[in-house]
Amino acid sequence: MRGTRKRKQPHPQSSARSPKTTVNSGRATVGTPFPDHPWPTPEECRSVRDDLLSLHGFPQEFIKYRNQRLETKPQVKDSAKFEPLINGGEADEKESVLDGLVKTILSQNTTELNSERAFASLKNAFPTWQDVLAAESKCIEDAIRCGGLAPTKSSCIKNLLSHLLEKKGKLCMEYLRELSIEEVKAELSLLKGIGPKTVACVLMFHLQHDDFPVDTHVFQIAKTMGWVPATADIKSAYLHLNKQIPGELKFDLNCLLYTHGKVCRKCSNRKVEKKNKGIEDGDCPLLAYSRKCTVKTEIPN
Repeated sequence: MRGTRKRKQPHPQSSARSPKTTVNSGRATVGTPFPDHPWPTPEECRSVRDDLLSLHGFPQEFIKYRNQRLETKPQVKDSAKFEPLINGGEADEKESVLDGLVKTILSQNTTELNSERAFASLKNAFPTWQDVLAAESKCIEDAIRCGGLAPTKSSCIKNLLSHLLEKKGKLCMEYLRELSIEEVKAELSLLKGIGPKTVACVLMFHLQHDDFPVDTHVFQIAKTMGWVPATADIKSAYLHLNKQIPGELKFDLNCLLYTHGKVCRKCSNRKVEKKNKGIEDGDCPLLAYSRKCTVKTEIPN
């Protein structure tokens, strides 16, 4: 309770400010907790996107999701830059939202290869989500063990399916496609084991919303380039970057920063994965934008 206590003067860079929320055309827009921090600017975001695209090309693993966005959002800007991959082959079958969410759960704290194997193993062992819900937890754990944290992830998946059956009467999450970003966040926040990063990934990849997940790679690069203040944590970085980065650039920039963070030690302030060939410092285009390097921070799922 605020009572009659005197109001304190806020520090200009304080992360304690409560971001304001406004509603525009049914969509909630959350303000940045760092209103005096001007980076990244829209121009810088576009420049970084273009530099990383020239260096890496568009990541193959995300092309199908970008094609789906183009089908859903034909007004996406700068699409000419991606014509070869938009028109290069038949469109991938759109996966269900439930499949996408479970895939994201299985990707927590493991490699892409292991999470893909775990999902394939789960679907092979249990052809339908009804089969998964009816199965013993130990059987589910065995099916997804190659993805790591099998007991935790099994419990999360079972809880998700039980919640859907109880609240919606069927094991389907397609209703989320009709909800706003804030409504999706409210729905998924009710589910145990599903944190803000997982929600943001579902919003961006599987619901085609303009959202910007902040994972380890993205967070470290944002720190290095000074896109967030040194005092930023994951939650405040997520709020700030989503406010500053133009909606039409969020998907491309996020995929490219994630890809770059896996191969550049300098930007991500971490060891690169063994399967990835690192790049030399002189080859990194982001060094021109670098403002400050800081320490690592744990990322909640």
